[in-house]
Amino acid sequence: MARKITPSFVLELPIRTAAADERALAIRLDAARNIDNACRGEALRRLKLMRQSKVWQAARKLSRGRPRSEERKRRARTFKATCAAYGFTRADIQRFAQRCRDTCWINDHLGGHDTQTTSLRAFRAVEQYSFGRRRRPRFRRVNEVNSIEAKEAGNTIIFRDGVVSYRGLKLPAILDRRDAWQVEALKARTKYYRIVRRQIGSHPRWYVQLVQEGQTPLRRATREGVVGLDIGPSTIAAVGASEAIFEPFCPPVIHPWKEQRRLERAMDRSRRATNPACFNADGAWKKGVKARNRSLRYQRLALKRRERERRLAAERKRCHGELANRILGQGTTIKTEKLSYRAFQRRFGRSTKVRGAGLFVAMLARKAEAAGGQLIAFATRSTCLSQFDHVDGTLTRKPLSQRYHAFSDGTRVGRDLYSAFLARFVQGDRLDASQAHEAWPDVEALLGAASTDGFQPASGRGFALPHVTLGVRAGRSRNPGQKDREAEEVYPLAPMPMERASESGALLEIPDGT
Repeated sequence: MARKITPSFVLELPIRTAAADERALAIRLDAARNIDNACRGEALRRLKLMRQSKVWQAARKLSRGRPRSEERKRRARTFKATCAAYGFTRADIQRFAQRCRDTCWINDHLGGHDTQTTSLRAFRAVEQYSFGRRRRPRFRRVNEVNSIEAKEAGNTIIFRDGVVSYRGLKLPAILDRRDAWQVEALKARTKYYRIVRRQIGSHPRWYVQLVQEGQTPLRRATREGVVGLDIGPSTIAAVGASEAIFEPFCPPVIHPWKEQRRLERAMDRSRRATNPACFNADGAWKKGVKARNRSLRYQRLALKRRERERRLAAERKRCHGELANRILGQGTTIKTEKLSYRAFQRRFGRSTKVRGAGLFVAMLARKAEAAGGQLIAFATRSTCLSQFDHVDGTLTRKPLSQRYHAFSDGTRVGRDLYSAFLARFVQGDRLDASQAHEAWPDVEALLGAASTDGFQPASGRGFALPHVTLGVRAGRSRNPGQKDREAEEVYPLAPMPMERASESGALLEIPDGT
């Protein structure tokens, strides 16, 4: 019988650690890394032998057949029997991991359950590679394994009364009883626990993740309704029954491109100075040669760049979460065009990196599902929302530079806002123009106001929660007269007042007089 799959969400809590605790946890993560690499190597070896066998070659020649047909089932049974014969199964790799653990120093640091979960993670990576769903898995280097989890809630890693117990370690968690979401999340049943290490600047920080059963509690109230979206590389237009917004993604996130360029040039000079044998006389890189020498200066520069990207990513995630909550406050049924966000990366590289439209859509879909709604993506070629006019039913091609839609009576609205309005009435990849015509008198003034105000909301409720106006960047201040401060590191998606707009460790720029 297939294993029952239930919905789950993650509650993450920081934990207090002493120097001895951090050293013990680091050793255990390194032990898990060795187990992971050993399992990956053994699984790849068995996969290679299995693919060379005649039984495997014969199984590949069998007819695939239609889904759920007898031919497809026979082919699947043949492959399954071949995997079992060569030991390429989850149970075989887990037994191999147990033997590796019992014959070396790892036995003093890892138990049976965390060894099994580590080996399972390695086997799944190789299994996905055997299916052709990912590239050949690489071996983990030192400090590349940053999490370890238990198999069940009551084994190996235990969380009870706000304290994490892990093979002799007692690690108190930092709880915030004033956080209603956290209190509600703790009431759910826990499936298993996970200990995570994150590098914050030059210091590691440790967290415990509780994988809870059920849907995540909602931070803000939602309501039934349909919201249409029009998403661009850096902007979003959203239209609900009584609200409309047109604003950029993540307005506080400002990427210091010039400073990043200078930083990467300094890293390149350091790499060339410490690895002269890797370059030709003309400065070109020698193909196949790896620069293995990393000076202390290079490591400091790399740490600075990594910390900068971490801060920007955390602030970007926080902004996306706030915007998604605002949209769900207008409706849990979201309709938008089916876009290729990888194409955004190819055409609008820098803007896509800063704004992260694809990340926002994935987060919005997850939040909508947790709220009992859904995100519906419809085809663009059969709808042509930016070219359609619901008044006369005509299609007019517009260049991308034309950002307004003009009607026959001379009025005009923002092109993105109008597309978001029409998206609310798409049914099965087809636009219902009659519904749009009936709803137009109620939202005409709303869209006109939002189009005139540019990036300002057209109402003071719903979507229009206070905007974050502080600039967040990971380098120096844009203006010499501005005051800078480092924000505290807390949860990036938690609701917060304006003075704590950045909770990711990002650098906030506060104007004078605030």
